[in-house]
Amino acid sequence: MNAITTALWRRRPQSGVRIVDAHAHTGPYSLFFIPEPTPEAMVRVMDWCGVAHAVLSSHLAIQLDAAAGNAATADAVDRAPGRFTGYLTVNPWQDPAGELARWGDDPRFGGIKLHPDLHDYPLTGRRYAGVWEFAQRTGCPVLTHTYDGSPYNDLDQVDAVAAEHPDAVIIAGHAGATPLGFERAIEVAQRRPGVILEVCGSYNTGPDIARMVREVGTGRVVYGSDFPFIDLRISLGRVIFSGLAEGDQAAVLGTTMTRLLQWRSGLG
Repeated sequence: MNAITTALWRRRPQSGVRIVDAHAHTGPYSLFFIPEPTPEAMVRVMDWCGVAHAVLSSHLAIQLDAAAGNAATADAVDRAPGRFTGYLTVNPWQDPAGELARWGDDPRFGGIKLHPDLHDYPLTGRRYAGVWEFAQRTGCPVLTHTYDGSPYNDLDQVDAVAAEHPDAVIIAGHAGATPLGFERAIEVAQRRPGVILEVCGSYNTGPDIARMVREVGTGRVVYGSDFPFIDLRISLGRVIFSGLAEGDQAAVLGTTMTRLLQWRSGLG
């Protein structure tokens, strides 16, 4: 057993690996109840599980109101110093250029979040042009929702965007979301070096994660949970018990995402 599994069996928070959750949210969601979605409650769960940091966007931002939601994301970062980094959510129908101008230089934000399915707009659409320009110019990673077969964020659209913007770092949220989606996400990532696979969702398994690392490579797969939309322990357990070698496991759990968040320090 490595340090993480030893801590788990002893029912203690692990401290041997810096775990960074690459896909989290905060705040209430309009369609169903989420218990304790506050930054303070989230930190308590993170502490129990030995998760050092999470990159998050507010549910308000990804669903109903990007402007108010991005402000809520910034507030969440402020309420738990050192524990969160924000995703700047860009809704293509709600002043995308204005939101980029307002928050793009704010150090509380370390990435951009797109949710084409919720926003009814294709990932390849022209309203996202400013996002890809910003990402290529700065190195800011872009986390996009993906779902195999979606008219808005299918893996073919990820492939097309990555081909057109080869210097952009694109985190494929849910890695396609379904077993067929995982297959197609791996194929896209093999073709496009800027595509990173993120593993949260209801259908992913430990063997799926191990296969992603084996076929795409260490440094191209990151742990995410969708917490508190989904309990962070679900994805965390899948990674921990996936059979990955210790170095590969550490990369998935935090090393890779820590590196991707360092783009701001490189701007100076």
